[in-house]
Amino acid sequence: MTLPVIGITVDSEEPGGYSKKPWYALRQNYAEAVSAAGGLPMLLPHCADRAEDYLDRIDGLLISGGHFDVDPQLFGEASRHPTVKLKSARTAFELAITKGALDRDMPVLGICGGQQLLNVALGGSLIQHIPDEVQGALAHEQPNPRDEPGHDVAITEGTLLHRVLGVTKLGVNSAHHQAAKAVSSAAVVNAVAPDGVIEGIEAPGRRFCLGVQWHPEYAINPAEARLFQAFVDACRRD
Repeated sequence: MTLPVIGITVDSEEPGGYSKKPWYALRQNYAEAVSAAGGLPMLLPHCADRAEDYLDRIDGLLISGGHFDVDPQLFGEASRHPTVKLKSARTAFELAITKGALDRDMPVLGICGGQQLLNVALGGSLIQHIPDEVQGALAHEQPNPRDEPGHDVAITEGTLLHRVLGVTKLGVNSAHHQAAKAVSSAAVVNAVAPDGVIEGIEAPGRRFCLGVQWHPEYAINPAEARLFQAFVDACRRD
């Protein structure tokens, strides 16, 4: 059986640390989770003008997270919160390849910042800094290790995420200061934190188009492996 090729977006860093030249990075557990579900991971450098060429060679797109933010101008806001950190080349590439994948109805999975990018690509907006916009917000940048839960999320019954995970409540890790604010008419919310922060979105009319705000690649809950399995299965060619 031919393994479905899963393109995974990578992060980018300026010189320093690993190399004296600019470099790409991705935690191994993204690729390991895809591989364990039967997919063939392919890492995608940030070449926005080659987005369609990448899409010709992959069967599904995984938009990874990272320590940066989507430019607020891309969802219609003129001002930028002081905490917002941009990686413009990465965002330009991820928007190009995500919109291209959506045009092809290719399966898409967004994780953490990848969910935020997916929400913007679908026409939604973002909370720029949760502590300033959500009264009584939880610690969404949890102080404990990422391989432990930070808080629970409520999974909306009847959604794709609910059907895949098979649960209505899940303990998840949390490493973000932004979140989806409004979703477009093409998407629905499928998970919410106790403080009301959106923790998941999906586009019901599509083959597989789903984003979660947490990091299921850490596999702190057995249900999370089912998310990668469902995604990779959706990427299999007929």
